[in-house]
Amino acid sequence: MAIQRTFSIIKPDATKRNLTGAINAKIEAAGLRIIAQKRIHMTPAQAGTFYAVHAERPFYGELCEFMASEPVVVQVLEGEDAIAKYRDVMGATDPAEAAEGTIRKEFALSKGENSVHGSDAPETAAEEIAYFFAGIELVG
Repeated sequence: MAIQRTFSIIKPDATKRNLTGAINAKIEAAGLRIIAQKRIHMTPAQAGTFYAVHAERPFYGELCEFMASEPVVVQVLEGEDAIAKYRDVMGATDPAEAAEGTIRKEFALSKGENSVHGSDAPETAAEEIAYFFAGIELVG
């Protein structure tokens, strides 16, 4: 397996409850390295651009409003098969369906307030990383 990079957001429901460290501990325990990280407060417009792929879905407006409601932590993770590994660590979108020990099972409040976001494919990861980070910020 190859070393890969993926993108992560610790969402407003988690930052509001001061869970960044606990979530990052799970990420690092899974063998992923955090190679870039920053805390930002997205505007609704920035959230709308980031989640444009969901623009036609009924939850889009609520998602953008939620993502702009509190600060988030955006980060780049690196490791072997990082995309799949991080998706496993996150757990299912709906915390009721998430496996024990996953971030969403342990920390998510609901399907909408599910504490974390992660890229679903190499192409998506590259786009999402580039949206928030300049190349010089990625220190492997």
